[in-house]
Amino acid sequence: MLIELIIALICGVSAGTLTGILPGIHINLIGSILISASVGTLINISPIYLIVFIVAMSVVHTFIDFIPSIYLGAPQDGTELSILPGHELLKKGKAHEAVLITLLGSLIAIFLICFLSPLLIFTIPKLNSLIKPIIPFLLITISVFLVFQEKNKIFSALIVFLLAGILGLITLNLELKEPLLPLLTGLFGASSLIISIKQKTQIPKQKISTIKEIRLTKKDIISSGILSTFFSSVLGFLPAIGSGQIAVISSTFKKINNKQFLFSLGLINPFMMILSFLTIYTIGKGRTGSAVFIGEILGKISIEQIILILFVSLISGVIAFIIGIKLSKLFAKNIGKINYSKVSIFVLFFLLIIVTIFSGFLGTIIFIISTATGIYCIQSTVRRIQMMGCLLLPTIFLYLF
Repeated sequence: MLIELIIALICGVSAGTLTGILPGIHINLIGSILISASVGTLINISPIYLIVFIVAMSVVHTFIDFIPSIYLGAPQDGTELSILPGHELLKKGKAHEAVLITLLGSLIAIFLICFLSPLLIFTIPKLNSLIKPIIPFLLITISVFLVFQEKNKIFSALIVFLLAGILGLITLNLELKEPLLPLLTGLFGASSLIISIKQKTQIPKQKISTIKEIRLTKKDIISSGILSTFFSSVLGFLPAIGSGQIAVISSTFKKINNKQFLFSLGLINPFMMILSFLTIYTIGKGRTGSAVFIGEILGKISIEQIILILFVSLISGVIAFIIGIKLSKLFAKNIGKINYSKVSIFVLFFLLIIVTIFSGFLGTIIFIISTATGIYCIQSTVRRIQMMGCLLLPTIFLYLF
């Protein structure tokens, strides 16, 4: 049994590395295929092995998916807001440092949530019962808060929020496979790529930094870590609230720079992923696709199974940290040798092909419209967090109407 568990872990780590590094290929897609196959082809495989695979894949994905976001401007879910600070560091020859910062945050998150899991298992049901009746009002409050953070650009921020929100409402009510793929890829990925192509961005030689050379003090790490952990634990139950919103909210309580923001994003992503495994155990509701898949496979989860999930998360996180460093070094050594505009054009067409394959012609139309919306947001110089209205507004409508 131990050998089979190790094989499942290795396969999950490999799959998570691929989904993390390839723009547009999400773990939910792999999970859906796995669930379908488990009814037929994989029916004789023990559910525990499938769980180990899904957990390892999901955790590794949250570490690795910052790499294409920072180097190529092609985000996965949860890394959308890393594009701007990551891209700025890329243009300064510090993209590897940016990735190291997110990896450090992610590694700390794994140990943090494993340590806090007994407390979270105890508090999640109580917190859920407290928050559940006021979810739409909390989402409205958060949306208003994020818009008013723009100060002198409130009107522009509101326009971007509403445009993205209406687009989200339309998209999520269409009979569309993988609706978030064209929506988020266009808003946050393709729009940034087109701007880079237009500006003919030149990438300087990248410095290969070490963890010791990251200029984050222990005080910065502790303060950002405490705020990110607190808000992830409290707001992680809310639908349509991702790592980007939580990072922005936590940053309002302490003025932070781009590096600290990347650290917060890196911490929040895996923290919320594993938190979703705890919520499927405690209240039977998954905050992520991976948690939902686990719930479908196991039904009721036992304490022994949740301990296994935490153990696999810990091992996968450490492995992902090492893989992430090696992959980032590979990108850093080669990104300056190639024509970045041509790379951006290639990635743009790759995303278009992925969207067309998985979301069809209608998805392609949504991709084009969302890309135009993303470009408008960038040119309006408002923060891209406003485009998360594409998920917030539909969720608010769902709860209110």
